[in-house]
Amino acid sequence: MARNQNPLISIVLPVFNEEEGIRHTIEILESYVASQPEDYELIFVDDGCVDRSAAIIQEAEQQYNNIRLVQFSRNFGHQLAITAGIRYASGDAVVVMDADLQDPPSVIPAMVKKWHEGYDVVYGKRLQRDGESWFKKASASAFYRILHKFANIDIPLDTGDFRLMDRQVVKVLSKMDEPDPFVRGMVSWVGFKQTAVEYERDERTAGTTKYPLSKMLHLSMNGITSFSDVPLKLVNVAGFIMIAIGVIYGFISLFTGFATLQFAIFSMFELFGISALMLGIVSAYLYRIFETSRERPLYVVAKTSGFERHQSEVKHINTM
Repeated sequence: MARNQNPLISIVLPVFNEEEGIRHTIEILESYVASQPEDYELIFVDDGCVDRSAAIIQEAEQQYNNIRLVQFSRNFGHQLAITAGIRYASGDAVVVMDADLQDPPSVIPAMVKKWHEGYDVVYGKRLQRDGESWFKKASASAFYRILHKFANIDIPLDTGDFRLMDRQVVKVLSKMDEPDPFVRGMVSWVGFKQTAVEYERDERTAGTTKYPLSKMLHLSMNGITSFSDVPLKLVNVAGFIMIAIGVIYGFISLFTGFATLQFAIFSMFELFGISALMLGIVSAYLYRIFETSRERPLYVVAKTSGFERHQSEVKHINTM
């Protein structure tokens, strides 16, 4: 498919308490876009920051006319910040990346090149993750492989949210009102022509990670319950195992008289533990249904800035 030879590329950056490094991020990105042939807009989504991140971005708006800011009324989460950002983006293509610059802007030209070749989605595939603990690397690797094995769609290994998406892909994603989205899975689900660009992830330049173990586990559960029914099938398997254990234990007790108190207590705890695990898995799926049924807004935007200036510029150009 032929692409616009003078396109507008939107870069969406979720931001949560990045005061220590956000000014450096803006300077690096502005230096990058100034050297590119395409036009760029930078859309920062303030995901309920309680530091000066939003104020620093607003200061930068006075210096650069391609900066836009979307401010949530509170913290709604990284995935919903991405969702809001792509909905506000007006580019022919949209790049999603984190504001800590671990995903380097130097990879974007390769993505744009693939886009011009006709690919609708170009995702970054990590070859190396600098500056992260062995546990973070091991747990992330295990998650991607478990999800890849269990998911009912092909979610590429070792890929995060760093990717370029064509406007038609963004239009489809903008219509998907999932209350707890797993964006990288949704992008795989919509299809279109997709390919990878390999890169080495850099070490965070400032601040601390905003994805501790608890959030990683939550994201993992979202990914699995959104795109796989294997846990529900495992519940059935576990149920049959519990029944089999009960029958076998009953026959052993009946014909051998082997029925000690310790074994009975052990069996009881095992069965209760498996039952609780099964109930937890089913509850995770039911909660997703409950969240959807409430029909609340996915997020609340307190205010935006930078978009009015952009619209006036477009209107001025159209009237010339």
